[in-house]
Amino acid sequence: MEHERRIGVAVDFSPCSHKALKWAVENVVRDGDHLVIVTVRPEGNYEEGEAQLWATTGSLQSGHPRLDSPSLLAQFQWKYGVKPDPETLDILTTVARQKEIVVVVKIYWGDPREKICEAIDNIPLSCLVIGSRGLGKLKRALLGSVSAHVVNTASCPVTVVKNTVHGS
Repeated sequence: MEHERRIGVAVDFSPCSHKALKWAVENVVRDGDHLVIVTVRPEGNYEEGEAQLWATTGSLQSGHPRLDSPSLLAQFQWKYGVKPDPETLDILTTVARQKEIVVVVKIYWGDPREKICEAIDNIPLSCLVIGSRGLGKLKRALLGSVSAHVVNTASCPVTVVKNTVHGS
């Protein structure tokens, strides 16, 4: 277990998180790794008792041999309020099949800046890959940048995959 790598990817099912996931799969993940998908949901969008139970540590780890299984999708949607899109599921199913890895999904509730950093320590992650929406200076000042906060706060190496205008 001491050499087990846990590669985290922050996923919000946006185009920039798809790009970060693809980049991680192509450049970081290797046979024997655990690929940990970290997603953060807004507070108040879940079953009260379970969310309180997992407020700090996130949902139970959901490793599953078939990530596109109807029972797993139903669990994500109804129990946790997460609607994985076909592109993300395809990337995860393909990498799980092509490389000998374990894919784990952890769902947290609250502020993504705080919860992603908590996930890094609680899981713990060897490294994290996160996408950047490429906000302009004004929007970044008003909304705050999740990726910038994580880079400056995280206790593990963080790679930011920038979203470009040209989609490359």
